[in-house]
Amino acid sequence: MSLIKDISLAPSGEMKIDWVKRNMPALRSIEEAFVKEQPFAGLKIALAVHMEAKTAYLCRVLEKGGAQMYVTGCNPLSTQDDVAAAVAAGGIEVFAHHGCTMEEYEDCLCRVLENGPNLIIDDGGDLIHLMHTKYRDLIPGVIGGCEETTTGIHRLRTMDKAGELRFPMVMVNEADCKHMFDNRYGTGQSVWDGIMRTTNLIVAGKHVVVSGYGWCGKGVSLRAKGMGAKVIVTETDPVRALEAVMDGYEVMPMREAAKIGDIFVTVTGCSGIITTEHFETIKDGAILTNAGHFDVEVDMAGLEKMAVKKYDARHNIQGYVLPNGRTLFVIAEGRLVNLAAGDGHPAEIMDMSFAVQALSCRWLAIHRDEVKPGLYPVPREIDRAVAEIKLKSMGIEIDRLSDEQARYLGI
Repeated sequence: MSLIKDISLAPSGEMKIDWVKRNMPALRSIEEAFVKEQPFAGLKIALAVHMEAKTAYLCRVLEKGGAQMYVTGCNPLSTQDDVAAAVAAGGIEVFAHHGCTMEEYEDCLCRVLENGPNLIIDDGGDLIHLMHTKYRDLIPGVIGGCEETTTGIHRLRTMDKAGELRFPMVMVNEADCKHMFDNRYGTGQSVWDGIMRTTNLIVAGKHVVVSGYGWCGKGVSLRAKGMGAKVIVTETDPVRALEAVMDGYEVMPMREAAKIGDIFVTVTGCSGIITTEHFETIKDGAILTNAGHFDVEVDMAGLEKMAVKKYDARHNIQGYVLPNGRTLFVIAEGRLVNLAAGDGHPAEIMDMSFAVQALSCRWLAIHRDEVKPGLYPVPREIDRAVAEIKLKSMGIEIDRLSDEQARYLGI
């Protein structure tokens, strides 16, 4: 039985799902194929992804393919209660509500896994971690799973290197149709959507500090630059730092950037990026945000301990007054700013990411007797299929190699 806030919120959530479905043509095409093929007939799928409208539509597509779905969110603040209600009203079991405590959050993850899933779709690695620690007895029934994020894949690589990964996992985040678009254009736009709607402040003319210059950092920096910000990048990887310089940004250590920045966006997938050392020098009125998966990039515990006063400055913005008299503002408690303070990535972007998810799950179901425990890239044919579906939906045609060209390239 579902565990949600209020089933009466379902009509509002249904409206949101209808809107994103209209703007997710690749997933609609896959839904039509799944209805006929039934690739998940007799299978249970556990899913932990940000519980908002795009995720809801993915759940329905997988259900249309024959799956019995058990779903929850992957962040205490990203669940939209009306969407969770709509999914539950449609017959899918949902365990999620906005603003839950960490204990309640883990309880929801556990409720999903207790149903004994055959396939797992994870965002950040919490389901996989619990399956390998608390629910090891259910592992024999798991065909495999898919991981959506950079952070989750970091965790999987650690497990795999230690010989602890007990079933196959497809690295969805590393598919071209995921990271090149979702991480760059999706994060790039949705981070600024969240910041601007929450603060109602201008970006142009401000110093924006972006920590991390991976695909997400590239997108956040590009959008900030396009809106007139003076962008500073902090990095630990010399190659990425050099790339940021070549892209026209200032690059410096955080200890120097902290003195200059007006808006900070951490997007590293690591911890301890902005710490008490930096809080002491950050200017009065600076805004701190995080776009990495977990709330560990801005040292919130350190800031709480350091502050002499904390107050609500605006909805979803907390002000922290420091002993030096300066006030720092944090959006969404240091959690994912684009989801905890916004609606996440645009529907057209998640259309590709979730198309890759759906087809990767199908691949696992089809090849269940062949794949062994370990990490797997998304098959190239899935990447190409999603790109072709997307191009077709946009009315765009491309050239095709002739037989002679294919021979020349050795294809």
